[in-house]
Amino acid sequence: MTTALAQTPLHEWHVAQGGRMVEFGGWSMPIQYGSIVDEHRATRRAVGLFDISHMGRLRFDGDNAGQFLDTLVTRRVDNLMPGRIRYGVVCNDDGGCLDDVLVYRLDGHRGPYHLMVVNASNREKIVRWIDRHIDGFGDVQFEDATSERAMIAVQGPQALGLVKPLLDFDPAELKYYTGRESKIGSADVIVSRTGYTGEDGCELIVPAEFATELWQSLLDAGSAVGATPVGLAARDTLRLEAAMPLYGHELSEEITPVQAGLDFAIDMEDREFHGRDALTRVQRDPDLPRRVGLECPGRRVPREQYLILSEDREVGYVTSGTFSPTFEKPIAMGYVAVEASHPGTELSIQVRGRGEPARVVELPFYKRK
Repeated sequence: MTTALAQTPLHEWHVAQGGRMVEFGGWSMPIQYGSIVDEHRATRRAVGLFDISHMGRLRFDGDNAGQFLDTLVTRRVDNLMPGRIRYGVVCNDDGGCLDDVLVYRLDGHRGPYHLMVVNASNREKIVRWIDRHIDGFGDVQFEDATSERAMIAVQGPQALGLVKPLLDFDPAELKYYTGRESKIGSADVIVSRTGYTGEDGCELIVPAEFATELWQSLLDAGSAVGATPVGLAARDTLRLEAAMPLYGHELSEEITPVQAGLDFAIDMEDREFHGRDALTRVQRDPDLPRRVGLECPGRRVPREQYLILSEDREVGYVTSGTFSPTFEKPIAMGYVAVEASHPGTELSIQVRGRGEPARVVELPFYKRK
């Protein structure tokens, strides 16, 4: 029996506007509306709108919520001040990545609380992990609030200006990786200065029944500056240019955040969390493959699982690859042996049986001015 795909509150809008719908993480999602390159460039140059309602939103209330979350996440989160957001990784006890997440601490009308945003494909797994470990922490209440809300990302140089007239404050006042509750009309919303494109902008968590109205009003107001809806395909090319890891590609239960180069998101000192001991051992292991960026001078695009070679010797594999609309050449990320991981190293990628030249480069490929 085929399981029906979950639908976001914007699903009918996507279908009516000709969005090409695909399965992603158990959800029916638009992969593109028209040209992937046009959607990508609209985000880099003006503003793109992304339906990211498929992302899991898990709420934690209670005096011990921060203490509990701190045992799950590689980044310290028990000391978050209201309005702060931190990126971290939930690891299994072997140090492998169960998911990469954002943890918010917000002041709400019901009092202070924490929010964890997780990847759609991992939501049920993370919920099970939470249920398995929450006992014994006392005053912690947990609920999966995903279905109650929609989530919209507004990204690009014009993004904050587009959102500003709708809010009761200027979103440019938010520092990067901060957020707050606000209102759009009579609707309670969460506004955060976060994103997954390498551009400035914000993400809006809104009541599900308000999503289509808000989405259309943003497109209407942004038409003069070239605002456009953007599907998963351009979201992928944007995040790859910004060297942001994607779960199932650069991250998995077999890959540790140390290998992925996420050391900034690991706080070891004076705290215990699941996977800590394993990550301590990994940090001392000089032989584990490391994540790198690769640029290719040719036109053939490296894809996931293509082999990476050094003088005909296999040294790694590609995790993500695309033709970059910004740089107009193929780029990729992958894992290679440490000796092949230094910027400037000349390698090759086996593309359809033929070695294509590639060079290791510093990440990210793209950084906004």
